[in-house]
Amino acid sequence: MKTGCKIPKIAVKGPVQVGMCAARGDRHILFPVLFLVGIGMVMVYSASSAVALTKFGSDFFFLRKQALFAVAGIVALVVCRHIPFKVYWHLTYPILILSMILLVVVHVPGIGYKAGGASRWIRIGALTFQPSEFARLAMIFFLAYSLCKKQDKIREFSIGFVPHVLVLGIFCVLFHFQPDFGTILIFSVIAWIMMYIGGVSLLHLATPLILIAPILGYIMINASYRLDRIMTFWDPWQYPEDGGYQVIHSLMAFGSGGLFGAGIGQGYQKLFYLPEAHTDFIFSVVGEEIGLLGVVFIIGLYILIIWRGLMIAKNTENFYGSLIAAGITISFALQVCINMGVALGLLPTKGLTLPFLSYGGTSLLLNMAAIGVLMNIGGTKN
Repeated sequence: MKTGCKIPKIAVKGPVQVGMCAARGDRHILFPVLFLVGIGMVMVYSASSAVALTKFGSDFFFLRKQALFAVAGIVALVVCRHIPFKVYWHLTYPILILSMILLVVVHVPGIGYKAGGASRWIRIGALTFQPSEFARLAMIFFLAYSLCKKQDKIREFSIGFVPHVLVLGIFCVLFHFQPDFGTILIFSVIAWIMMYIGGVSLLHLATPLILIAPILGYIMINASYRLDRIMTFWDPWQYPEDGGYQVIHSLMAFGSGGLFGAGIGQGYQKLFYLPEAHTDFIFSVVGEEIGLLGVVFIIGLYILIIWRGLMIAKNTENFYGSLIAAGITISFALQVCINMGVALGLLPTKGLTLPFLSYGGTSLLLNMAAIGVLMNIGGTKN
């Protein structure tokens, strides 16, 4: 039986105690992350150099930005690794409210940044920030806090289910106006799995799905671009110049990579054929340039991270920490599966970065911070 839901205060530790706690961090999860970040730096440069040279006059344009965020991400990882995870118990609502405010700010003229018809970013000078990445971590902290605090009455519908769905609903409304239907689905899956782990009645979780399904179906077909994505998903080869263009060239990249790949920097599809090669479809560039063996190696690193995350969640005696670890691990697993599924034509197109590998400062920074939190949970005596 896991314990530790009530965390009234944070014990102050001396330097030696903090150092010992940090030393117990799960290094098995650190090395795969650093491997992926290193591989990502190489692949981001390879995938973006031609586009960067054409648009910005320097083939290092995207690499420089990614390197800066990688350094910031390592700092964030180390800091979060040393912060006792129980601190977030007291910061749950400030973090939650801040994340919602940021999701509103994306619509403020002069601050919010719009691209591809979507308002999902905040621009400050030359830097852009995607609040949905921060909101995902905020949602995990809130669910862990609330589910843990309500354990005595978690089976009651009005206590174990309704409050969590209401907060999820607020996030979904904010994402709807961006619009970002894919993130709505990701948040919903994370929330449902965490509520299940937290002990919410399976009947309470299953029944609303029957009612929500028609609503999701309406939202999906109400926007023409979403319907187009579904149609091209079934048969992208019928739309080679339109909706199926990305998937077709992604599959061509994998097909031409073979067992060993064409060699780093020798890929063909990234040369203005495969859109978003350094972000959403970097996995395709990996498949073309380092081949099946490289793809299997990278998948193995992700499996190791996810497996260690699940072990931390399972072995942590403190239930609050266990829920946070489970939520972070579920989030990583969803991102990896969706990105790879899209690149391989197994899922409809969804703009989502591949953790630690794709170009994207916000994603890299917050994913590494989340790994730091996960390491702290794994290395803390409960």
